[in-house]
Amino acid sequence: MHSPSMLRRFICINAAASLSVAPSSSSSSSAAASASITFKKKSLVFLGSPQVTATVLDDLFNASAAPSSSFEIAAFVTQPPSRRDGQKYMPSLVAQYALDRGFPSDLIFTPECAGEETFLSNLRYLQPELCIITAYGNILPTKFFNIRIGTVNIHPSLLPLYRGAAPVQRALQDGVKETGVSLVFTIRALDAGPVIAREKVEVDDQIKAPDLLALLFSESSKLLVHKLPSIFDGSAKVNAEPQDDSKVTLAPKISPEESWLSFDEEALVLHNKVRAFAGWPGTRAKVLVVDDKSSNHNTLELKIITTRVGPDDKIQGNDVNDITFVDDALVFPCGGHTTLEVLEVQLPGKKVTTAAAFWNGLRG
Repeated sequence: MHSPSMLRRFICINAAASLSVAPSSSSSSSAAASASITFKKKSLVFLGSPQVTATVLDDLFNASAAPSSSFEIAAFVTQPPSRRDGQKYMPSLVAQYALDRGFPSDLIFTPECAGEETFLSNLRYLQPELCIITAYGNILPTKFFNIRIGTVNIHPSLLPLYRGAAPVQRALQDGVKETGVSLVFTIRALDAGPVIAREKVEVDDQIKAPDLLALLFSESSKLLVHKLPSIFDGSAKVNAEPQDDSKVTLAPKISPEESWLSFDEEALVLHNKVRAFAGWPGTRAKVLVVDDKSSNHNTLELKIITTRVGPDDKIQGNDVNDITFVDDALVFPCGGHTTLEVLEVQLPGKKVTTAAAFWNGLRG
C-alpha cells in the first residue's frame, strides 16, 4: 500500500506533467490523473488447518470478491502435508481448499514451525495488514505480532471462559446450555487478548462436539466478515474489551486415557462425556458377556457412540451391574441410581451399529 508521502509525490508529478503539456486544460488533466490512482486493497493472511474452517474460508473468499471489498487474501498458512488414512502425503484441508479455489501454490505456506526464518521472510515481503487465525495448531513467535493491524483469533467459546486447546469439548463435558464464539486480538498469553466481539449459541443436550464445532465456526465466519471493516479502520482495536481474568476457566487438551467411561459416575456426566469426546478420542467401555448355560464369559471393548439419559425405573433385576435391552437402547446402570441409554456402539475394527443390532448379535 502506498504511504501518504509516496501518494503526494505521485500526484504532484502527474499534476506538473499535465500543466507543462496543456496549461489551458489543467483541471481536466488533474481529474484524469486522480482517476488513474487506484488504492491497493488491504492484504489479509489466513492461518488454519481443520475442515471446520472451510465455512470461514468460504465467507472470506466471497467477501473479498465483492466489488466493494476493501481487502484481499494475500496468503494461506497451514500445516505441512501429512499422511491420511494410510495414503500418500496429502496437503492439509485448508491448503487443498485454497488450491481448489485456484489460489497460487507459492502463496500457500506450510512451515513445520511458525518461527522458521524463511517463512517469516516471505511473510514480511507480503507486508500483510492483518492475520486471521482459526485452529492453526502452531505456536506463533513474538515476531509474528508485528503485523501492522494485528492478528485476530477466532476462538470457539465465550472468552474468558474455556481458554485452551479443547474449548468445545470441555464445554460439552461440563454440560453447558450456552456457549459461543469470540473474536480476539492475539497476544502472547494464551487466548487472553482483548475481545472484539462475541456471539452466543444455545447448546442442545444431544449435540456432539464435531457438530457444535461446525455450528460455532459457521457463526464465527458471519461475525468476522461483519467486523472486518472496523478491524481494518482501527476502531475495533480502540473499542476491544479487555478480558476479566477473574472469570477465566480453562479447557486443557484431551488425552486418549480420558476416553474410558466409569459407570460409578452419574448418567448425565457420562452422557456429556460421550458428546464431548465424539470424533476424537471417543469414549470406551468394557462389558462382560456371560453365557448363562455354559457360564463362559468374554470381555468386549465397546466404543460408545450415541447415548441419552434414561429414567431411573429402567433398572431391572437385583444386580445393579446387569446391562439390559429396553426398547431401542442398551441400559447401563450408573452411579446415583441413574441409567444411561446407549443407542449406538462400535466394536473394534467394525462399523458403527445400533444397540438393537448389537443385542441381537449377542443373542445369536
